[in-house]
Amino acid sequence: MAQKPVIEAVDRALALLDALAGVGPAGASLADLAEQADVNKSTAYRALSTLRLRGFADQDDATGFYRLGTAAYELGDRSYSPQNLAQALHPALVTLSRAAQELVHLGVVSGDQVLYVDKVEPERSIRVSSSVGQLVPVASTAMGRALLAARNVPDELLGGYLNELPASRPVSLERLRTAVHQARGRGYAVELGENEPDVACIGTAIMRGTVAVAALSVTALEARMTDARQQELAGLVVREVGPLLPQGLSLLSSLHGSAGG
Repeated sequence: MAQKPVIEAVDRALALLDALAGVGPAGASLADLAEQADVNKSTAYRALSTLRLRGFADQDDATGFYRLGTAAYELGDRSYSPQNLAQALHPALVTLSRAAQELVHLGVVSGDQVLYVDKVEPERSIRVSSSVGQLVPVASTAMGRALLAARNVPDELLGGYLNELPASRPVSLERLRTAVHQARGRGYAVELGENEPDVACIGTAIMRGTVAVAALSVTALEARMTDARQQELAGLVVREVGPLLPQGLSLLSSLHGSAGG
């Protein structure tokens, strides 16, 4: 099998970038990085100088140690922008909606609210006043509660999320605390007619490592959202969405245990 062409300068720079990521915020010396990347010191110095110029490496003035620059972190964050997430996760949402025959939403945190960034409707549509670009309260939505659970928001801070709710849709602090605690235990949050009358949702977080970057929800008429249906839908999320997530993303781990395999 023919060897694929390699641009050595690029390959060495990438090896140093990988070494920088490995040493963490404390950084490392030029000699240590050169050894880890398997390049000589003069080559490592030139490559690191270029990486510094582009913001992908930084150097501590006191110690001379090199560490990963802000541009490297921002590059990863930009790949998980709401627009990119919506595009990358759309096939998974379509598959889930077809399997569940229910409405599916994808949302991200925007300030103290959840922003709908994608929506897939089933053949049997239900009347829900939602649209892509719409902001909904964190406290009264399954997606919002799942994100609070995944982000480990302390109980004493949950009350602040009640301020965003319309007066016509009150949610008690006790109810929100219970919903968030239950979501942490089983991997998905539930909302029963609290955001939209006669409409219910289950929602779970989508993780990038230990960080919740988005949430998805399955929406149905409240009369159909029994405990058994909730567990059935949680199982569908694991089976249908899990395998279709882009590399680097995963479902909240406790969801797998709650879905009954």
